[in-house]
Amino acid sequence: MNRLEAMQIYVRVAELASFTRAAESLGLPKASASTAVQQLEAMLGTRLLHRTTRKVSMTQDGQLFYERSKDLLADMDDLQGMFRQAPQALRGRLRVDMPSTVARDVVIPRLPAFLQTHPQLQVELSCTDRRVDLVREGFDCVLRVGTLADSSLVARPLGAYRIATCASPAYLERHGMPQRPEDLEGHRLVHYVPTFGGKPDGWEYWDGTAYVSRPMEGALTVNSAEAYEAACIVGLGLIQVPVAGVRHHIASGRLVEVLPQYAAEPMPVSLLYAHRRNLSVRVQAFMAWIEEIIRPHVEGDG
Repeated sequence: MNRLEAMQIYVRVAELASFTRAAESLGLPKASASTAVQQLEAMLGTRLLHRTTRKVSMTQDGQLFYERSKDLLADMDDLQGMFRQAPQALRGRLRVDMPSTVARDVVIPRLPAFLQTHPQLQVELSCTDRRVDLVREGFDCVLRVGTLADSSLVARPLGAYRIATCASPAYLERHGMPQRPEDLEGHRLVHYVPTFGGKPDGWEYWDGTAYVSRPMEGALTVNSAEAYEAACIVGLGLIQVPVAGVRHHIASGRLVEVLPQYAAEPMPVSLLYAHRRNLSVRVQAFMAWIEEIIRPHVEGDG
C-alpha cells in the first residue's frame, strides 16, 4: 500500500471516528485500514489516533496530519485533473482570510451560491483585523485592504475603496456640520489602531497638492472595524471608512458623509498568495470569484 492510499484511509478513519466504518466505506477489510494507519504512525514516529474499545479520536499530531493530508490529497486530485478536457469539480479545503466588513458585506451574501456550485469544497473563512501569517498559518490566500508591506507574497490588485469621512446625525447636531478642514477645531475622531499601543492616525485629506494628516483628539480608540463603525453610529466621533462598508448606513440616515471634497486617499484592495509555480485549481477558481464579486465595490481596473 503506498503512502497516498494510506493517507486516504487515515483521513476516512479520522472523519468517521471508526476503523470499521472507514473500511466499509472504502471497500476494504478492517485489518487493512488498521494496518495502514499503523504504518503511517511508524513512518512519522508519532501516534495519530487515540484508540479505545468505543471510539477513535485524533491526537494533536493526528489533527495536524489530517489537515495537511486533506490539502495534499485535494492537490493530487487537481494534478490528476489538469489534463482532463471536461471541467472538473472543485474539492478540498480552502483557508482564506479577509477583513470582517468585506466578508459581511460582499463575500458571505454570495457564498451560498458559490458553495452550491462546488458542493465538494470546504471553506475556512477567517475574519480578523490582525495580519495573519499566510504561510505559517496555512492560508491559501488573503484579501487585504490598505497599503501592502514588502513581502515575498504575490499580490493581485483588485482596485481601491473610496474612503468617506462619516458622522452620526446626533454627533453633527452637537458639533455642527464642518464645511472645510478649519471647521474641525473642537471635533473628535474615533481612533483606530490594529494593535493597542500604536499611534493612531489623524484625519487624512487631500489639501489640493498632497494627502496630509491632521492630528485630532478622540476619547475612544478601538482595534476592530465593527467597533469603529458602531462608535460612530452612537455619536462618539468622526470615522474614515471605505464607502462600500457604510453605504447602507448612509442610505438609511444612520450616518452622514461629511467633507466629501476633502476625501482621504483611496485604499487599495489586493489578493495575496504564496509563490507557487502552479496554484491549485480550487484556489485559482476562488480568487477569480472574489475578483468578480468585489469589482462593483471598488474603483479602478484591478
